[in-house]
Amino acid sequence: MDIKNVPKTAIIVPAYNEEDNIAKTLEGLMALKNELNNVEICVVNDGSHDRTKEIVETFEVVQINLPQNLGIGGAVQTGYKYACNHGFEIAVQFDADGQHNIQDFVNLIQPIMNQEQDMVIGSRFLQKTDYRGSRVRRIGIYYFYLVLRLLTRKKFTDPTSGYRAINRAVIELFAHHYPRDYPEPEVLMRLSRKGMRIKEVPANMQSRQGGASSITTWKSFYYFGKVTLSILMSSIVKEY
Repeated sequence: MDIKNVPKTAIIVPAYNEEDNIAKTLEGLMALKNELNNVEICVVNDGSHDRTKEIVETFEVVQINLPQNLGIGGAVQTGYKYACNHGFEIAVQFDADGQHNIQDFVNLIQPIMNQEQDMVIGSRFLQKTDYRGSRVRRIGIYYFYLVLRLLTRKKFTDPTSGYRAINRAVIELFAHHYPRDYPEPEVLMRLSRKGMRIKEVPANMQSRQGGASSITTWKSFYYFGKVTLSILMSSIVKEY
């Protein structure tokens, strides 16, 4: 790490039945926290019915336990509400499943620290990496790249990436309104419509380290249709 002091930063970790991965993920994040000042880790336990809650309790992190499963949008927004209410200047979404790499963390927040960007996305495709997703997932990523390119005239090479950092202005927006299901592509449309500055930086991600993704093949097709409709509606509705 080439920096020590960062603005007050919340790392938001949504977790649903991640007992196989959460300990290793938090070990890495705790090491990061020990290197940087003003960083807090907030795990949003999204109604897990495995040992996720018990494992998280063994770490010195904030844990918010939702009484039922809200899905990724509801869990992440809960984290953003926490960040908004506790005065955080930067919030970083970080997956619980071991895919994200803490070595990319500083590169993710640096443009926000420099007040150059409002959102920064960790992209698996700006540079050649070791990432190998399923065929359906890669088709979906390219599909939303094309849809967003058509509607925003901007290139988002990794529109479904959940590794993203935002500044205080976007924290406040997301705390009040955030899509419920599969939100990543939709918020790019909404923020683009508001003229927010969005940048991608290279990120070397891994495959899920254990457990099973909640997005099955059949859910992927539902995802394509639902998110496409949401993006199209967002392109028409001016206000966020």
